[in-house]
This record gives sequence, structure tokens and C-alpha cells, in this order.
Amino acid sequence: MKRGTAPAGNDAGKTAPAIGEAASSAPSARQKAQIRRTKRQLRQKKARRGGIAPAAVTSEIPQKAIDVPLARPRGRHRVLIASFVFIVLLPAIAATAYLHLRAADQYHSVTDFSIRSEEQGSAAAGLLGAITQINTGTASDADIIFEYIRSQKMVEDIDAQLDLRRIYNKAEGDPVFTLDRNATIERLLDYWNRMVEVSYEASTGIIHVRANAFTPEDARAIAAAILAESGKVVNQLSEQARDDAVRFARDELAEAEAHLREVRKRMADFRRTNRIVDPSADIAGQMGLLNALQQELAQALVDRDVLLSYAAEDDQRVIQANRRISAITDQIETERTNLGVGGKEGEVPEIVGTYEELLVDTEFANTAYTQTLAALAAARAEARRQSRYLAPHVRPTLAESSLYPRRNLLSGLVTLFLLLGWGVGMLIYYNVRDNR
Repeated sequence: MKRGTAPAGNDAGKTAPAIGEAASSAPSARQKAQIRRTKRQLRQKKARRGGIAPAAVTSEIPQKAIDVPLARPRGRHRVLIASFVFIVLLPAIAATAYLHLRAADQYHSVTDFSIRSEEQGSAAAGLLGAITQINTGTASDADIIFEYIRSQKMVEDIDAQLDLRRIYNKAEGDPVFTLDRNATIERLLDYWNRMVEVSYEASTGIIHVRANAFTPEDARAIAAAILAESGKVVNQLSEQARDDAVRFARDELAEAEAHLREVRKRMADFRRTNRIVDPSADIAGQMGLLNALQQELAQALVDRDVLLSYAAEDDQRVIQANRRISAITDQIETERTNLGVGGKEGEVPEIVGTYEELLVDTEFANTAYTQTLAALAAARAEARRQSRYLAPHVRPTLAESSLYPRRNLLSGLVTLFLLLGWGVGMLIYYNVRDNR
């Protein structure tokens, strides 16, 4: 029986008759194996569409007998190459050509400054030192200036002086790196933060500013304006701190004066109520009288003992001496019971204690008033001098050559990101296609 399979080559053509001839008789085991290998070879060649046969097959069939066609690019390969050209190659070439042919030169000006403050003297101590001490807050001031340079207020102030829209629109042939003449304040602020770079070193307190423009003069003018406006803000902060210190000193003086008036009023009411000026002096006088009576009693006792040495107790002189001693004793007891302060009995300790409290309050109020008065004078003196100021370490520089935009760096970054984007897109595409 004849097989209906098309030959793949010369050897295949020779094999077909051999197989046909063997059909008349029973094929041997070797012939059957040869037939199976031939069929497998034909199937593999048809599946691979002209590919190279496996090594197992080529070992049975001579290499020269296999017809291997050349590989040809398919449709998906052409799409892959076209996407690379249009997504990566052409945009990268266009960006590089624009940066080197049309991008305008940018010049920069650099300035460095910090916020300095004068330390308070150590002579002010105690309450006076606490009142006159002004917290300089240098680091906080530097943070404020750092944010102010990047703020809309700074842009508005400098735009009113230099006309930033005109400065940033001088390179008319460069629509990418220039600013629109009629740009809004929000667009101007965004462009400002691109052209003005501000950095702050917290460890040293130095603020570094780099201003870019299309001419060296404009760049230096912008840097000088930033330095001047920052100095105004520092002066305003210093003035506000001084005003706060003077106002605080005035408030403290008013409170101390009111407290002193209240204490003096209480002292006057005490003296008016008890009809006494200084209880301590009155007590000292009463104690002197009591001491004198005790001395007189002692002398009377001595005189009576002398009379009793040569006279009888019913003697008229002894009786008079006893009467005198009794009178002195009664007087001493009376003085001890009641010292006669304001005609009130038993209130001397309370009166003296109240007076001493009022006396201490009066002394403290007088001291506080004196210190707050000195604090007000110190605060006013502090307000007349500049305790906080902006110290420029590097004045605005004038560039001689253009360093921006960094054309080679930007070209490389554009090419790199385009290549990465294209690669990620291809990976996503083939992953989705293979998972269908």
C-alpha cells in the first residue's frame, strides 16, 4: 500500500518508494523504526515551519538533506522596533537638539547669609534679668526667612521692584525655559521656585541662595533683592520682639504699681483703725515702762527690808512701804495684762503680727516696683539698638559664563526615562498578551 505523505527532500523521496515496496511484504522491526523516525521528522519540520531539526533527528538523516529557510522579521517585531523609534529614539533626539540648539543660556548669582543676634549681658539678674531677657530664637528666624524666600509675598515684593515677568521672558526663542509674559502670580511663583534655589544648613544657620536668570546682571539683581527683602523681614521680627519686650515691661510696671498702692492703702487702714503708727515702737515703750516698774519694785522691797531691820511691822513707815510695794506690783500686773495699745486688751500679738505682714508686703511691693521700673528703662534702651540683624557672608556674585541649563545631564535623563518607560510598557504588553 502506498503512503500519501509529501517528501521533504531527496532522501525523503527515496524513502517513500522504499516504504511502498515494503508494503507487499511484512516489514521488519528495523524498517518499522525507520518509518516512525521519518514520520516524526516530517511532523517536526512542518511544526517548526522551516526550522532546524532536532539533534536526534539530524543524527539519523544527513545534514545536507535538510532544507533550512532563513528567519524573517514578523509583524510584531516591526511594531516593537517602530515603538522604540517613536517613543524613545525620536523624542530623545528632539530633546537633545532642543537643549543644544534652542535652549537659552542661564546665568546664576549666589549669596550666603545668616541671622545673628547679640547676647544679653549677664549683669541683669533676678527678676530684672527675667523681665529684660529677650529670646533671640536665631534658628527660628532662619526657618522663617527660608520659607519667606519661597513664598508668594517675596515674589510679589521683588516683582514690584524688578518686573520678574520681563526678566524671565527675555529669551523669546525658548518657550520651555522661559515664562509667559502674562503669567499669573501662581505660575510666576512656580517658576520662581524653579529659578531660585534656597538651601538651609541647620547646623551652622547659614542660608544659601542661588538665583538664575538669562543675563548675569538680572541674576545678581534678583539675588540682591532677595538679600534686601530678607533683611527687612529680620528687622521687622526684631522690632516686633523689642515692642513686645517694652509692652511687657510696661504691663509689669503697671501691675507692680497697682500692688504697691493696694498694700499702702491696707497699711493706712490698719493705722487708722488701731490709732497707731508703729506698734513696734509702742511695744518697745511699754516694755521700757514695765522694766522701770520692776526696777522700782525691787528698790521698794530693799527699802522695806532695811526698815524691818530696826522697826516693827506696825511702824507707820513699814506700812507705807508695804502700800508702795503693793501699788507697784498691781501696776506691773496691769501692764503685763494690758499694755494699753488703743485701749484694747489682749490683742497686742495679733496687732503686731498683722503689722509685720503688712510691713513685709510693703517692702516686697517697693522692691518689685523698683525692679519693674528698671526693667522698663532697660527694655527701652534695648529697643533703641538692633539686637538681631542679617549678616551676609557672600554678597551677590556676577557670573561670567553660563552653567545652566545642564544640557548633557538633562539629555541623558530624558533618554533614560524614555527608555525606562518604553521598557516597562513592553513588559506590561507581553505579560498581558501571554496571560490571555
